[in-house]
Amino acid sequence: MNNKPTIKDIAAAAGVSTQTVSRVLNNRPDVASKTRKRIMKIIAEKNYSPSESARNLVRRRIKRTHSISEQAQKDDIDNDH
Repeated sequence: MNNKPTIKDIAAAAGVSTQTVSRVLNNRPDVASKTRKRIMKIIAEKNYSPSESARNLVRRRIKRTHSISEQAQKDDIDNDH
């Protein structure tokens, strides 16, 4: 059985969304200081570390979306001429 905490576990313990936990993990400025401190405390208590495979999956998805967006823009420009 896997007892490693997930981002969902951290979010539930902190009473926030997984997106808020993600913002804290990525050091985004759009999280209140009090909330950030609470999440960081829970992360430390639960010895949480992000799943590298999950992060890589998200990176691939973002890269793929960016490529599709660039192609759509190119197609729009080509169709205008």
